[in-house]
Amino acid sequence: MTNPCRVFGSTISSRRCKWISALLTLAACTRAPDRGDVTVTVADPSRRAAIEDSVRTFAAAVSSAVSEQGPVAWHAYFAASPAFFMASQGQLVFPTADAASQGIDRLVHTLPHVSLTWGNPLRIDVLAPGLAMVAGPYHEMQTDSAGHEMRDDGFFTGIAEHERGGWRLRNAHWSSSSAPSPAR
Repeated sequence: MTNPCRVFGSTISSRRCKWISALLTLAACTRAPDRGDVTVTVADPSRRAAIEDSVRTFAAAVSSAVSEQGPVAWHAYFAASPAFFMASQGQLVFPTADAASQGIDRLVHTLPHVSLTWGNPLRIDVLAPGLAMVAGPYHEMQTDSAGHEMRDDGFFTGIAEHERGGWRLRNAHWSSSSAPSPAR
């Protein structure tokens, strides 16, 4: 059997050997987790698929409601949580759920109609039970209070969180491909 206190061809004292062994044991026990250990996952494929389907249904409901009701529909789909925020074009537009609610109320008067369509692929990444990333292209046709239409295409990312009333967006980010342009 090899002498555990022999390091790089040298023999070290028994006391120092115990100290080094303790440090190596501590390091082994506290090492950073593997990449697979970092993300909490839903291991059961059928459960994962059910969550993905549920979030996809939620995203379709958002698109339908916003297209039918205009911006006021966002009240039902943004989380009322202190964690909520929304960014657009690299700017924090709504730092809180209260700011989002007030902004939506103002927007209803200046932009009464929005038609929202998700593009393909709409990606759903289940992060944990009750938490999923939603990402995909979007297309909006916005109609202002004077009847002018603006087209906006881009990419959306957000975290959907399941609450008592169903899925809500915990945060959202809109990134336009270019500045909204007049509809043709």
